[in-house]
Amino acid sequence: MDEEYDVIVLGTGLTECILSGIMSVNGKKVLHMDRNPYYGGESSSITPLEELYKRFGLTDSPPESMGRGRDWNVDLIPKFLMANGQLVKMLLYTEVTRYLDFKVVEGSFVYKGGKIYKVPSTETEALASNLMGMFEKRRFRRFLVFVANFDENDPKTFEGVDPKATTMRDVYKKFDLGQDVIDFTGHALALYRTDDYLDVPCLETVNRIKLYSESLARYGKSPYLYPLYGLGELPQGFARLSAIYGGTYMLNKPVDEIVMEDGHVVGVKSEGEVARCKQLICDPSYIQDRVRKAGQVIRVICVLSHPIKNTNDANSCQIIIPQNQVNRKSDIYVCMISYAHNVAAQGKYIAIVSTTVETSEPEAEIEPALELLEPIDQKFVAISDLYEPTDDGTESQVFASRSYDATTHFETTCNDIKDIYKRMTGSDFDFENMKRKQNDVFGEDEQ
Repeated sequence: MDEEYDVIVLGTGLTECILSGIMSVNGKKVLHMDRNPYYGGESSSITPLEELYKRFGLTDSPPESMGRGRDWNVDLIPKFLMANGQLVKMLLYTEVTRYLDFKVVEGSFVYKGGKIYKVPSTETEALASNLMGMFEKRRFRRFLVFVANFDENDPKTFEGVDPKATTMRDVYKKFDLGQDVIDFTGHALALYRTDDYLDVPCLETVNRIKLYSESLARYGKSPYLYPLYGLGELPQGFARLSAIYGGTYMLNKPVDEIVMEDGHVVGVKSEGEVARCKQLICDPSYIQDRVRKAGQVIRVICVLSHPIKNTNDANSCQIIIPQNQVNRKSDIYVCMISYAHNVAAQGKYIAIVSTTVETSEPEAEIEPALELLEPIDQKFVAISDLYEPTDDGTESQVFASRSYDATTHFETTCNDIKDIYKRMTGSDFDFENMKRKQNDVFGEDEQ
């Protein structure tokens, strides 16, 4: 371990593993360590089920009705992948897809007045949806056509909207859309957690709705994908990529100290040895003094023996409860997957409810979502602090990732990865650079 590295990475969460893979592909010498004996850190998948019971301090062991413990892989942080989103591009360009199998999530739903409805995101669905009356449908359809044709480089598609100045609130007014439609457009299509987006220029929102529609167009049922055997497979895929390019991995390795000289990082001390480095990437748990708390997220893992009502018996789905519907500032999300994804015993479903904590009684805040899931066989409640770095790392060359937020997709995580990459290298992250070099380890060497 007493060696010199370009980059040392602490923690094997998804953000850390992707950055470690990217740095290795870019020719950096990488050492990757984790104090835990398993991959994934905060974003791991727990197996067998007995381990999950232990982790949440339940003294009983799982009842026999739960099936075999080793048939379970339960994500601690629930997220789906947007089919046309940034993470899928990273997976495709690095060919990490060769280690993973995905299934399309069967449906995306939105909550209105105590009931759940399928999210209409194409013109045909908009006209068939019971979320809106007849005239509203036509107006919404016009809005979707505008979004589909919109191209930020072609002013002819703007229809009098200035993408860098017109607010989203004004765009909704222009198409005369009512509050309910605004709710599901902003929260279930553009996937905003709060309503702050209404008063900023509309470009990002229009692009977010385009991403949703284009992701949906790829596979039809919903815009989301989910890996078989759980999200814990993702960090491991990137870890393999890093190892193929010469990265060194050490699990179960305690970190005693981050060694600094003149205000910047020079190495990491573990079990009496020091590995030297020029740059350090880590999750917030390794550098408590360089991060600040930015809120809390509550996540409740619920084991069910039935699909969620009114979802056409889908074996996987997402439900978004827009904040307006339940008098909150931020949305509540439900992510549901099941035995069909090899993450639960036969006939069992896992629904994970998450939201940003707003009061001193977080469990009461998610009640509307839990009511949709009844009856629940077993609940596991986790309230996690959200951390963000206090500085950008340019001085110290210590780059901390942000905690995983309450959203149910990886777009915010990918933004963090691109942000850290830019601060570390000084250049924008470019997907094309991620393409594996031709004739590398999988090329002629193996013949």
